[in-house]
Amino acid sequence: MTIIQVCTSNERIMASKTATLRLKQDYVRLKHDPVPYVIAEPNPSNILEWYYVVRGPDDSPYAGGYYLGRLVFPEDFPFKPPSIYMITPNGRFETNTRLCLSISDYHPDTWNPSWTVSTILTGLLSFMLENSKTFGSINMTDYDRQQLAALSLESNVRNEHFCELFPELTMTIQKEIEKQNLARAKEEQSPSMDSSQPENNVLQSVVYNIVVVVGFALFVYLVRYVLYNMKIE
Repeated sequence: MTIIQVCTSNERIMASKTATLRLKQDYVRLKHDPVPYVIAEPNPSNILEWYYVVRGPDDSPYAGGYYLGRLVFPEDFPFKPPSIYMITPNGRFETNTRLCLSISDYHPDTWNPSWTVSTILTGLLSFMLENSKTFGSINMTDYDRQQLAALSLESNVRNEHFCELFPELTMTIQKEIEKQNLARAKEEQSPSMDSSQPENNVLQSVVYNIVVVVGFALFVYLVRYVLYNMKIE
């Protein structure tokens, strides 16, 4: 990653040598010591722009969901904090909006230069699992968040940055989508099979009744035939 230009707003800025070195070091640390439930990759052409993916913990309303977001670092990082965005609809944060967190550029007064990308991602996940309010947060029910978690799969595989930076995860999600579609197709077929069962039962009942009537008619005919022959004799 030698290209260190990045566009933010309509300005073109250059990452300082300090920022470049620090972000590369943070990337190595993140690979050696991953953050639980979170992965992140720098934009190959923009060292100051990173994309992250949060996987919803199993014991949370976000279980089964994958949430893409973006970090935009200032040119003099780590002396100033990054901007933090969430891209995938999630029910906790507004999408494509600068989030007001203690680890974001909304609060430069609380920023600590010793904090790393791992620290930022850990803090983001922690805040996502809380319900405290701040600018950019959303108040939704757990049910709504569960619905968005299910929808997040297809939302992410349609995102160019997601597919480019997280190819293995993209393949995993595509397989999960195929499994869900197959299960859904089976569920749709089951009612039609069940509905045909009463029709079969009715048909069987009709056939049975016809056989009984025919059998009874034959029995009456035989009785009359026997009685008739007896009279003749």
